[in-house]
Amino acid sequence: MVQLEKKIKLDKRSIYLRHLILTALEGGRRGHIGSSMSLVEILRVLYDNILKYDPKKKNLHNRDRLILSKGHGCLALYSILSDKGFFSKKKLKTFCKPTSILGGHPDINIPGVEATTGSLGHGLSIAIGIAISLKIKKIKSKVFVILGDGEMNEGSIWEALMSASKHKLNNLYIVIDNNKLQTYGPPSEVAGLSNLKKKLISFGIDTVSVNGHSTSQLYKSFKKKNLKNKPRAIICNTIKGKGIDFAEGKLDWHHKASLNDEVIQKLYKSLEKNINK
Repeated sequence: MVQLEKKIKLDKRSIYLRHLILTALEGGRRGHIGSSMSLVEILRVLYDNILKYDPKKKNLHNRDRLILSKGHGCLALYSILSDKGFFSKKKLKTFCKPTSILGGHPDINIPGVEATTGSLGHGLSIAIGIAISLKIKKIKSKVFVILGDGEMNEGSIWEALMSASKHKLNNLYIVIDNNKLQTYGPPSEVAGLSNLKKKLISFGIDTVSVNGHSTSQLYKSFKKKNLKNKPRAIICNTIKGKGIDFAEGKLDWHHKASLNDEVIQKLYKSLEKNINK
């Protein structure tokens, strides 16, 4: 699977969004690099092609909602939100600084952020609450929630899945960034989590698996209408650190702190290599 994913080449837009991530990283000198790079195509396709929203009307009642439950991947979210005009790209350089609105995890005070996340295992329950509320109000908006594969170890996730299935939330899309690494190692080793697709299906969730760096596969899976009485899960097989050759699939690039100029420049140069591939 990993070898197949590595064949996906990054186009100019994907490289550009990763460049924005590095801009924020350079400002804060810290961040979850690997966890953000694996998210780029997922967020790109959602914000470019799927979600209904208006940066000038952030509380539009019939907007689609996106919750980044794996909040430590916030650099990717900040990148796309700034690109879409929710806030100035100049703010990216203030990442993790004392007076900045852009912290190490998403906060509802940031324009475009729907929920404060980062304490793993809670974003799905928030999304379910919103999805139920929209059903009651007869608002035909969609709710997307992005989980990490390591986050799937949380018991609260599986309780929430039972609730989503019970309430037949066909307006709910559960997107899993399956980059196969969490803080301590592969989820299969940390908690023995395996056969994720079969488990989700057994919980009553309509589930598909796609290449999480293929914009065409992502688009088709997000665009497909949900079954009448079921929420949908899209398992996105990704590579942690995608786009940075020396960080791809490397556990020690889950998070970095106190990055110096030399390492920052190495990151930029590695990303630029993709332009010539």
